[in-house]
Amino acid sequence: MALHNHLMVNGHTLFPPQNMEKTIDWMKDLVESIGMKIVQGPFASYVEKEGNRGLTIATIIETSHIAMHVWDEPDPALVQFDLYTCSTLDVETILKNLQDNIGLFNYKTMVVERANDFNIIPEDKWFELA
Repeated sequence: MALHNHLMVNGHTLFPPQNMEKTIDWMKDLVESIGMKIVQGPFASYVEKEGNRGLTIATIIETSHIAMHVWDEPDPALVQFDLYTCSTLDVETILKNLQDNIGLFNYKTMVVERANDFNIIPEDKWFELA
């Protein structure tokens, strides 16, 4: 049976990305670091609309997708990160990458296994997903 792991991260960032080219390069490095393959993208866009200002990036990977939205108007900036895969999931590497590269802090995470239902995976079981 295929895996259907969905990682969601909601937190804050010290360094909200605003440069689309640098963020695209970062996303490519992230995908490579977790052993996944890009099918299309990454695609990034910076929204200037007041109240919704910030960067969005999305990547289609062989096993599904990765998306991140950063709203840089709040202080500290808000980040939402989402990775869905039909493969293994290295949560620790992903979180460390977000911490090291965008200064992710004060965050909450959830991993849901979605093969047949929405089953929340306890944090002490995340290592089994990698």
